Amino acid sequence: MNKLENKNIIIATHVFATGPAQDLKEFLLLNKINKLLFVGHPLFYDIKLNGSGYEIYKQGKKITETYKKIKKLWEPWSYLKSIILNFYWSFKQKTKWDIYIGSNNLNAFSGLLLKYVKRTNKVIYYVIDYNPKRFKSKILNKIYHWVDQFCVRHCDETWNLSPRMEQARLEYFGFADKKQKIVPIGIWFKRIKKYNFNEINKHTLVFMGHLIKKQGIQYVLRAIPGILKEIPDFKFLIIGDGNYAEYLKKMAQDFKINECLEFTGYLKDHANIENKLAKSALAVALYEKYDQNNNLTFTYFADPSKIKVYLGCGVPILLTDVPHNSKEILNKKCGLIIDDDKENITRAVINLMKNEELLKQFRKNALNYAKQFDWNLIFYKNLSKIL
Repeated sequence: MNKLENKNIIIATHVFATGPAQDLKEFLLLNKINKLLFVGHPLFYDIKLNGSGYEIYKQGKKITETYKKIKKLWEPWSYLKSIILNFYWSFKQKTKWDIYIGSNNLNAFSGLLLKYVKRTNKVIYYVIDYNPKRFKSKILNKIYHWVDQFCVRHCDETWNLSPRMEQARLEYFGFADKKQKIVPIGIWFKRIKKYNFNEINKHTLVFMGHLIKKQGIQYVLRAIPGILKEIPDFKFLIIGDGNYAEYLKKMAQDFKINECLEFTGYLKDHANIENKLAKSALAVALYEKYDQNNNLTFTYFADPSKIKVYLGCGVPILLTDVPHNSKEILNKKCGLIIDDDKENITRAVINLMKNEELLKQFRKNALNYAKQFDWNLIFYKNLSKIL
């Protein structure tokens, strides 16, 4: 991408695991931009995380990396501190930045301060998660949305993961701005190894993600005895870890289905994860629409990355009608919308796994649909328009 070669760009984000900001960093490094400053702050206190810090790259090569030891801070102070550090680390580089990309409203706000003192030309507000009821505290929620709307209004562009983010600002707050655009979650499509239909495990269902109650894996376990009656060699592969893992294992014992389950635990290697997914027949994503307080979940407003990874691996999805693109996935015939009823899950799994021609067509449809979400296409398209 020739437009990027001589550019100086900042990415500021909060970090827990990998996400769109890290994918954007990888894209910019592959394109060997002149200078990249990547600033990361811990999303919350966790001893496994670094504290706030930054990395500097010149033409794709790392020059320096500095991260502090994580400290537990009063939450409002940690928010203010991240804004100050973003500004300070960006300013002290003595560089005129072409674009500042802030992932979340606090990081974007720092970019607007930098633009005010004429140290960056443009600011992009990259909205990774959004919820009209972000905090239980009405005061914190009001401040959060004031900052969000301020950033949307004053940044050169706002990148929303899904159309529901812009819709929610209008529906809940009467706020609208024409500079908002949809920049969906992507995948490194060409990096994922693809398998022929005769190479996959045609009776393996897979889940990937954090093992917590709201992911709905327990509903799949309840459906397995019924599935085994029709598909005796059925397997359920569970990739990931979390505080719900032991409960699920106990559940498997109670239902006497241990032999058809495989818990991999946490896997760090993305290529290994993608390989396991690509060899599976079907994937499951039983998202919940409402949280325990009967508020719409973050998933409802976002664009879950798990779905894109499944599709990029050529794996059709059984999903609840929660993500914004669930009906599109249904219409493109690369997945089915189901609920958490065990009979519904049982029927969907059996119908697809026992009809190999249909399963084969769904896998082909999944890959065709996923091509458009390659990160190279997404970032090239959106950055080339603002440069």
